[in-house]
Amino acid sequence: MLPIEKLLRQLISIPSVNPGFLPANHPHGGEERVADFLATTATQANLDVEFKNVFSRRANVLVRLLPPKKIKKRVWLAPHMDTVGLADEHQLHPVTKHGRVYGRGACDTKGSIAAMLAAVMQISRSKSRPRHTEIIFAALVDEENGQAGSRALVASGAKGDLAIVGEPTRLQVVTAHKGDLWLQFETRGKSAHGSRPDLGRNAVHSMSRIVDLLETTYAAQLRRRTHPLLGQPTISVGSIHGGSQPNIVPAHCVISADRRTIPDESESSVRTEIRSLLRKHGLQATLLNTKSAPCLPLETDPRLPLVKSFLRLAGQRKPLGVNYFCDASILSAGGIPSVVFGPGDIAQAHTADEWISLRSLEQASALLVRFIESLP
Repeated sequence: MLPIEKLLRQLISIPSVNPGFLPANHPHGGEERVADFLATTATQANLDVEFKNVFSRRANVLVRLLPPKKIKKRVWLAPHMDTVGLADEHQLHPVTKHGRVYGRGACDTKGSIAAMLAAVMQISRSKSRPRHTEIIFAALVDEENGQAGSRALVASGAKGDLAIVGEPTRLQVVTAHKGDLWLQFETRGKSAHGSRPDLGRNAVHSMSRIVDLLETTYAAQLRRRTHPLLGQPTISVGSIHGGSQPNIVPAHCVISADRRTIPDESESSVRTEIRSLLRKHGLQATLLNTKSAPCLPLETDPRLPLVKSFLRLAGQRKPLGVNYFCDASILSAGGIPSVVFGPGDIAQAHTADEWISLRSLEQASALLVRFIESLP
């Protein structure tokens, strides 16, 4: 078994489900055990390790590779430790089959953790470490829920010249991703007996008109906008709740919708255009954003020297955009130019048979080693 495969299998076997997806005090919840494992592994490799508390028993792990000379640049390698929930317990027992490692978190993003930490440990043992660039491996908490780990890192005043955020990008360098708003619409009506609906005002019926408007007219309006890397913004109604029983006219209805944004769109502009559309069609609803913090789109200039160098080493002529949201946007908004990169394919993330190829794992680590060795 290759060392990087062993490292990944050990990571998969340690549950680190985001507590936001589990009942309180669930035995599989939280990143603490993975954090302790990473700290022990890095310490045994004679690397400096620091815990940065984000929540109780949930800390970011910072592993530093210091240069022998004065620090002039700083590069972050930033995967996340948390996973989504388990389909079944077998996902905690990694299996290697036909060149693939199966298990929860294999590609999202314990594969990135293994590739990045393995690269840092390899450089620490060699004579080719950068002379003036500090490398910080930062294993972050809570990416799958509120991105509290990356937000705490930025709030602590972290600075850097580049962050490579670990996500399954099929070894491609991503410089742009969409932002995300979770919009809640609420309609109010008037309850009445089901035998006399004329005495009430049906909140579900009002909401059905709004759902249709969002999924047709508004969605078509969004398709007329485009971004060279990200394509069109989107809207998707994901849930609806209204009424209590068949013989009562419902007085209340709520929907939630996922609105993916592109650069130059803001929460304010989105809310304004939706309210205007509702007014135009004679509809009324309370509109809220239920995200606890901004989830902005990412757009990093591919001409930045370190980004350009990383693209060149990856054999990539053009930058890439993706539809999903991740920690890169948070770090970028905090002043650290960020790209997204990692082994595996997002198509396997969050699936019941999540897997990653060993070849992509090894290639990712080798590319990161070459990039770090190229730094001043």
